[in-house]
Amino acid sequence: MTKYQGTEEEVEALNTYIKLMRAAKSVTDAAHGHLTKHRLTETQFGVLETLFHLGGMCQRELAEKNLTSTANITTVLDNLEKRKLVERVRSETDRRYITVNLTESGRELISSIFPDHVRSIVKSFRALTGSEKNTLGEICKKLGRSQTV
Repeated sequence: MTKYQGTEEEVEALNTYIKLMRAAKSVTDAAHGHLTKHRLTETQFGVLETLFHLGGMCQRELAEKNLTSTANITTVLDNLEKRKLVERVRSETDRRYITVNLTESGRELISSIFPDHVRSIVKSFRALTGSEKNTLGEICKKLGRSQTV
């Protein structure tokens, strides 16, 4: 709970924010705890998972899907490429366009660790009923969509 002595609206918003951030951190830590044994960061895992489920795409799309900057995605891809988990393929028709794809090693890695990831998330959300999960999902969607940048 906040120690801030503001208006009722400010204190209520800050307390809700603190609870949301602490819950998100706890769930994220539980869901990603297995990544260290595979020497993956959360963003690297996110890129592998995105490519696994959606197929090859350009760096900009990968950055958007993983809520990161294009500068950061370049570093992430460089590191995944060094480990031969992804490859960049330049378009033959437009040399400016580069598609990022999983390599066979990348596909094997993500397909082997994704089930553990799912189990971790399922375990975390067992604290909620089905109805509570649906309500939380709707509230998060409403909150997210209400933000203007």
